[in-house]
Amino acid sequence: MSFDDISNWARGSGLEIVLIFLGAVLLVRFARWFLLRTPSRLRGEDRHKYALAQAMAWLATATIWAVAGMLILSKFNVPLTSVVPPAAVAGVAVGFGAQKIVADLLSGFFLFSERQLGYGDVVRISQPGTTSGVTGTVEELTLRTTRLRTTNGEVVFLPNGEIRQLTNLSLDWALIVIDIFLPADVDLEGAAEILEIAGAVMREEPRWSSTLLDDPHVTSVDTQESGDLRMRLSVRVRATARVEADRALRRRVIAALRQAGIRPAVPLATSGESRGR
Repeated sequence: MSFDDISNWARGSGLEIVLIFLGAVLLVRFARWFLLRTPSRLRGEDRHKYALAQAMAWLATATIWAVAGMLILSKFNVPLTSVVPPAAVAGVAVGFGAQKIVADLLSGFFLFSERQLGYGDVVRISQPGTTSGVTGTVEELTLRTTRLRTTNGEVVFLPNGEIRQLTNLSLDWALIVIDIFLPADVDLEGAAEILEIAGAVMREEPRWSSTLLDDPHVTSVDTQESGDLRMRLSVRVRATARVEADRALRRRVIAALRQAGIRPAVPLATSGESRGR
């Protein structure tokens, strides 16, 4: 092949290859901008729409580059019909080795379709039947991986196929449960009234009026083996503010009991539970 042949090819097919590549780059950027432009404003309103937009952007990127690759091969005079049989064989071979990736993609598809989580959700991923695991905020969700930011600032990348048990701690609403252990001789009616009034006052505050979904109320009273009484105070709150509301309500309960001259038998213990639709 002479220099003239190379020069002619560069001005013809070579230039077309460059244009195809640049066009693919620009098209990918436009597709991602178009798909993520509006949903990015919905991160705090509809996390699932933003997660779905991310998946669509990922699929659009893969499709554009696949088409661009086929067009570039055609410019090298590679017949696409001759590429299909080897590609099929290679696809089968790669398929056996890429079962994990396929499992990740399928798992990601069901995460999207079943609306199990979305951008900004606080989730805990653990082994089935356990309550320990990785807890963090969803920063990115694609068909293959989920990226979490833990409370320590660490970034954790989890293949979707590895997610066996997913607990969404910020889905719709959460339940705050505070166990107050009181001496056996305490006035139960008076103590219950003190706790519920403290919760009602908190709900009337502008800071918490839209966070507490109902007035805190005493749900149960029982006797412990030690002879102390356990009084349980619970309230539904917006899931995204569960931790802050839990701390604020606990402070008000402690202050109300102290003001009434009641000292808990043991320090307050709290727990929070999420509830879905």
